[in-house]
Amino acid sequence: MSAIADRRMRSALLTSFAAPADVVRWFGAVQAQDFGLAKWSLGERLPGVTDAEVQRSFDAGEFLRTHVLRPTWHFVAPEDIRWLLRLTAPRVHATNAHVYRQVGLDAGAFATAHGLLTEALAGGGYRTRKELAGVVGAAGLPSTGFGLGYLLMHAELDGLVCSGPARGKEQTYALLEERVPPAPERDPDEALADLVTRYFTSHGPATTRDLMWWSSLTRADIARGVALAGDRLRHEVVDGVSYWSGWHETAPPGSPTVHLVQGYDEYLVAFTESKHVVRPLPPATSVPNSVLLLDGLVAGHWRRTSTKDTLQIEALLHRALTPAESAALDAAAARQAAYLDLLPSVATRLLDEPG
Repeated sequence: MSAIADRRMRSALLTSFAAPADVVRWFGAVQAQDFGLAKWSLGERLPGVTDAEVQRSFDAGEFLRTHVLRPTWHFVAPEDIRWLLRLTAPRVHATNAHVYRQVGLDAGAFATAHGLLTEALAGGGYRTRKELAGVVGAAGLPSTGFGLGYLLMHAELDGLVCSGPARGKEQTYALLEERVPPAPERDPDEALADLVTRYFTSHGPATTRDLMWWSSLTRADIARGVALAGDRLRHEVVDGVSYWSGWHETAPPGSPTVHLVQGYDEYLVAFTESKHVVRPLPPATSVPNSVLLLDGLVAGHWRRTSTKDTLQIEALLHRALTPAESAALDAAAARQAAYLDLLPSVATRLLDEPG
């Protein structure tokens, strides 16, 4: 395993926390378009926590879900949501501009929608997407598909709405000003330095191009943020590639160690230029939605099904496991089963086998 991959595993994967919101704060933001699997990304880093406990934390507003950084959902901490939006929402709006035009959304439509959403959600009136679709649709605004999705995303990026508590299996929206107590506006330079430092500390070693992908910030923004961060970051060149990282250190992991992560986990999705360091596979090989990591490197993927009492993990592997590696896989499956309050069952298959 390369030194870069080893250190990235320690900063992004092996760090343990006390509460779901602590994981979110550590990363700055955690990609979360698949809500259930995104919760597991938090649970993987919280020994002993259950899915029900993560859900209760979310419903209580201890961490939120909104569009920020890129045109996708992320978990963010309440105290971070406003300054993250100020830094990155203009860039996401610029990315979205062509879609806004394609679905017929302009300044007038957004202004009308904002007024309707404010009225519908005021006073803690948490509403589901379907309920809000009826509200905006009655005014002649898009109420289905991309039109509705980008209308609501615009309201999130403008800091008008964010996630509310779940209602059964449905997500709700809330007014941000009601969901999160007001906070003093941060100095823009301080916020930029914080985001750059937090990314390289929690994801590093990583490159500035990795951070450009993750944050949507420009190369000039990131260069300024690195300069502002100063000695909070360290720099090194490995195989001709320039890497940045924080000073966070954890103990070397035991080997073998298996992690069953989702494909949008920050350990995998937060990189572009240097994503290959944890993927010792041919370039044409895609990484599926659920990834099996062996000592921090992609070794296959996994599927899960469940019955009333049992979580069934099928591991699809690039090679056969040793007895010690099989035991590590069993331990990883047991962690996920306990998170879901189920008993584990594990089966393995090589990827070149039929099945």
